[in-house]
Amino acid sequence: MALIEIDHLHKVYPGSTAPAVDDLSLQIEAGEFITLLGPSGSGKTTTLMLLAGFETPSAGVIRLDGKPIESLPPHQRGMGVVFQSYSLFPHMTVAQNVAFPLAVRKQPAAAIRAKVAAALTTVKLGHLAERKPAQLSGGQQQRVALARALVFEPRVVLMDEPLSALDKKLREEMQLEIRRLHRELGVTMVFVTHDQSEAMTLSDRVAVFNHGRIEQLATPQQLYDAPVNPFVAGFIGDNNRLDGQADGGAALRTEGGLCLQGRTTEALAAGTAATLCVRPEHLRVTLATDAAAVNQLPATLVDAIHQGDHWRLVARLGGSDTTWFAKLAPGALTPGLVAGQPVSLAFEPRHAWLFAA
Repeated sequence: MALIEIDHLHKVYPGSTAPAVDDLSLQIEAGEFITLLGPSGSGKTTTLMLLAGFETPSAGVIRLDGKPIESLPPHQRGMGVVFQSYSLFPHMTVAQNVAFPLAVRKQPAAAIRAKVAAALTTVKLGHLAERKPAQLSGGQQQRVALARALVFEPRVVLMDEPLSALDKKLREEMQLEIRRLHRELGVTMVFVTHDQSEAMTLSDRVAVFNHGRIEQLATPQQLYDAPVNPFVAGFIGDNNRLDGQADGGAALRTEGGLCLQGRTTEALAAGTAATLCVRPEHLRVTLATDAAAVNQLPATLVDAIHQGDHWRLVARLGGSDTTWFAKLAPGALTPGLVAGQPVSLAFEPRHAWLFAA
């Protein structure tokens, strides 16, 4: 049995007709790191707040260890919570902030001191125990918030976009720190973010949210290599897409009459509106037609941008306003490519996914 079971969860806010969470079901295993990923307004934070007890579901059940908890107040659920804004008490020291969950649970003073010291050591902040939050950097404040969520040894830690206020370098450092803590402590973590790179870095599994529903729940690699629809393909990593009609099996017939081969989870009936998706790193860009290619598109090179570890090429497909992007290793750029030149974009069928539009 999963540690957390969410069954047909539904949430409609007063004054709204569209549900923030729409018939959502999800199981989370003990010790798992699962990320709720999606754009703003997709329902991921509402789901986390329903789990934490800060919101009440309109319908549905939430179980922890098989017991319904949707009617329990937050403090009786035994979950640690880390908010986007840290929510540290400014008048308290670091040690007092971390001790707060233990104090409200009326634990003995000696036990509180020992657990606070251990929690601060875990997040590498033992030397800052007597400082106030205003004397800390953003990354240090985030570590204090983590220590406070972990100090009473919860089985589940919920995190609502905890790294969004940090700069890129510090954010990446904190991602590694959270990975380390998860591995060392074995605690179940539920993490909310709109940053797909962050989700891919941290998670055992990722639930991709859209309009209050989960579009796909899978490992980061499965999401990237085998998306189930154009939304997931476009939200996870870079993606090129082309609309047309299914031409039987896993082929797309474009408006211009090209027939492109791909792969699909199920064959689409001929004439069905369909979308073909191809990752930028799977495109070959040549000045001449690639005789060996099964799939190729005529295009015009718009720009070539050097981004350090790769070239990002921008091309406009022939006879349309559709722009595709290619990602090439530094040594793979064809000599002589300049903006305005006609080029051919080629790709293998195994690297193209065909979906019903």
